Amino acid sequence: MSLTPSAVPVSILTGFLGAGKTTLLNRLLKDPDLTDTAVIINEFGDVSIDHLLVEASSDGVIELADGCLCCTVRGELVDTLADLMDRMQTGKIRPLKRVVIETTGLADPAPVLQSVMGNPIIAQNYRLDGVVTVVDAVNGLATLGNHEEAVKQVAVADRLVISKSTLAAPEELESLKTRLRQLNPRAEMVDGDLPETGKAELFHCGLYDPATKIADVGRWLQDEASSGHHHDHHHDHDHAHCGHEHGHHHHHDANRHDADIRSFSIVHDRPIDRHALDMFIDLLRSAHGEKLLRMKAVVSMSDNPDRPLILHGVQSVFHAPQRLAAWPDPADRRTRMVLITKGLPESFVRDLFDAFTGRPRIDRPDAAALFDNPLAVPGLKI
Repeated sequence: MSLTPSAVPVSILTGFLGAGKTTLLNRLLKDPDLTDTAVIINEFGDVSIDHLLVEASSDGVIELADGCLCCTVRGELVDTLADLMDRMQTGKIRPLKRVVIETTGLADPAPVLQSVMGNPIIAQNYRLDGVVTVVDAVNGLATLGNHEEAVKQVAVADRLVISKSTLAAPEELESLKTRLRQLNPRAEMVDGDLPETGKAELFHCGLYDPATKIADVGRWLQDEASSGHHHDHHHDHDHAHCGHEHGHHHHHDANRHDADIRSFSIVHDRPIDRHALDMFIDLLRSAHGEKLLRMKAVVSMSDNPDRPLILHGVQSVFHAPQRLAAWPDPADRRTRMVLITKGLPESFVRDLFDAFTGRPRIDRPDAAALFDNPLAVPGLKI
């Protein structure tokens, strides 16, 4: 299935309780460039939106019932997006330029992203345009140490907005930035107090460049080595319970710490066979999809090296691959993948990729076995 040319961009605005998401959203919605934007709110308690531009309820906000957006409300989110598309197509509302989903501060954001990308009807009419995560400069370090949800919110972000920076001591702010770089070295970090942070451009960060409708590969595919960003800090914090009941079971493990989160790049200088790429992606996501927080890639394909393929996935759910008309940088036609993983060794991913692209790594004793039979390698559980 391919995205329609008129697919509506969807932005995810997340951040832990009290980080300042709604304050930022109120500022953003005053920007004329966000006219014809629908906002879907899911929060516990009262949420005050003082300015909105698209119909839904009496004040224009599509407000989902109380509940965790990653759980019981997930189906309602899909229904809401489908209803919006039906209203546009039948002329009941004007065409939307964007949808913003503000998650509850207690939400694991990955299932929210999957809701947008994984439902066939939703994925045909909407495109995920990035994740903006708000982090409280005063309480951010403590929050990251005590709440797994906050760690995931940072790890999946395309942009990190640091709020309340003027209230934090300089050394506290620098420690927070260091921590954020460890969790997500490639996310753009912005000061929430700056005037430009309240502009619509903050949301222009995802799968496509809004101005050209061509994947913004140059921004989010960085080739820099990630080894300097890896960290070996281990914390023995007790993660606090998120404080609400869902009526079902989450799979949060309180003993899993964010030292397991890694960000790394894979660069390959030869075109790749489509069948080999499909096998690599299918095996990676079927075997370890829950550990694949984020993956973005531009791939040189052997069947048409002049038109690269764009991949964008969250856990086991991937957007339909898209062909670009040409390379964003004609001088650099290498395959580049950026991955953010949790508990998934970088060496395993690299060995798996090398096996399917015909380049087993001879420096590892299991590389030859992986090339001959990927299912035979110890540690690969299907």
